[in-house]
Amino acid sequence: MKQTLYTLALLMTLALAGCRPHLDIQGETSLPELEGKTLYLRVFEEDDLQVKDSASIVHGKFHFTGAAPDSTLMAILFLDDLSILPVVVEDCPLKITLSENMRRVEGSALNDSLFEFVKRKAVLDEQLAELPRRESQMILDGYDHDDILRLLNQQAAILHAQEDELVTRFIKDNMDNVLAPGVFMIVTSSLPYPVLNPQIEELVALGSPRFLNDPYVKEYLRLARENMEKMEE
Repeated sequence: MKQTLYTLALLMTLALAGCRPHLDIQGETSLPELEGKTLYLRVFEEDDLQVKDSASIVHGKFHFTGAAPDSTLMAILFLDDLSILPVVVEDCPLKITLSENMRRVEGSALNDSLFEFVKRKAVLDEQLAELPRRESQMILDGYDHDDILRLLNQQAAILHAQEDELVTRFIKDNMDNVLAPGVFMIVTSSLPYPVLNPQIEELVALGSPRFLNDPYVKEYLRLARENMEKMEE
């Protein structure tokens, strides 16, 4: 009897050890051009964005079910080499919506916080993108070109300052979770090469150990310092 109980306990232990949790990220899209395409979840590992899982879009639906990570992490949803949106991967079911007017992840507080930030940043980005169109319209309306440039440069400076403040405050407020390094990665990936500017230096000065030891943040700062040293030579 003891031998039987021991055998059953051993089998249960082995079975549980072999059962790894899986992702449960359901997605839907109303964009017909995505039908039949493959989406990829990429995470920063080994100094690069590596594919964590992939999912094909069939009848506007897709589902990521690969092995779940050991801890909460930031991933980026890609269509081929095109970055679509960030995703906080957690041990809970998530839902991704891709439509003409919305790209969003729902199902956790961290994703809610992230997409509130993304929405506010998108408003500023849209206002910046509108400035060239306004310049063309003002030229057609007969305004002096020097006056146009002076006005639009002032407005651009205000919008850039608001965006810098938004990014800096959000990263500062989330230094001890995955949002800070994740947003840092999103923002710095738009730079032509790693560099230390006043905003990044401020974040480094106030950075928590968790933030500064994040693999992406560490690698970015290493490369940025190397670049700064080369420019000083």
